[in-house]
Order: sequence, then structure tokens, then C-alpha cells
Amino acid sequence: MNLSRFPRRIYTEGETPIEHLPQFSRSVGGPDIYIKRDDLLGLTGGGNKTRKLEFLVADALSKGADTLITCGAVQSNHCRLTLSAAVKEGLKCRLVLEERVAGSYQADASGNNFLFRLLGVEEITVVPGGSNMMDEMNKVAAEVAREGRRGYTIPGGGSNPI
Repeated sequence: MNLSRFPRRIYTEGETPIEHLPQFSRSVGGPDIYIKRDDLLGLTGGGNKTRKLEFLVADALSKGADTLITCGAVQSNHCRLTLSAAVKEGLKCRLVLEERVAGSYQADASGNNFLFRLLGVEEITVVPGGSNMMDEMNKVAAEVAREGRRGYTIPGGGSNPI
């Protein structure tokens, strides 16, 4: 498929690095083992969603969005990467986090929760496990619209046809 027909932002520096793991290969007594290092891709900590976000954010910008809205679990890497892309593009970002285990969300936790604050997330909405995440993001989008802004909703993991 020729992806050049789609608008795209660039967040990755070339191809994903592949690293040989000689000690691990020897320890399992097997073939040479390699690891794909998505964690070294652009944005904050990279990850396998970075390339998809290149297209999603380009689409958001082409539609005049000023706020990205997405969802995930309380320590979602997808949410971290979406927020990073928003910061890079000068957009605001709101996250809807699903607390799949009651009491698991800690606003002052380390990891991605810390990075959400450090990167300047505009707002985090925490919903109980089992919530309809699209409905919850639509509520946030309606709130953004009431403020006179234009939101762009990205499903969890960036899983949509774009």
C-alpha cells in the first residue's frame, strides 16, 4: 500500500532499530535472537503506536483540531505517546483512563501517570472498568466543543481505519 497519499507528520527517525541479543541467545542455547526496539522511536519513550500517530495527528491537524482526546488503561503507553504528539504539535490533550482494577489509579504515581503530568496533560478523566470508552471520550469531546474548541477523538491504541 502506498501511504504517501495520506497526510503524515514525522515522529520516527527512520526504521525501527533491530538489536542482537548475544548473551540471551547463548543462555537459551538456541538461534541468534534479535529484538525490535520500538522503545527507541521518537516521542516520549517510543513505542509501537508512534507510526500510527503520525497519520492520526496529521488527520487531526487537517481537520482543524486543537485538542486530542484518547483513552487507555491507567498506565497507558498509547495515552503517553498521544500526549507527546500533542505537545510536539502545540495541541492540548485530554485523556480518559479506565480504572480496570478499582483503586488502581493514583494521580501521583510514577511511570506514565507521572509523565502525563510532566508533559502537561490538560485533563484526565478516570472511569470505572467496563465503561464504554467511546461514550466517555464523546462526553469529553462535547465538553471541549462547549468551550469553543475542536477535539479529535482517537480510540484506544489508535485503532481506527485511518
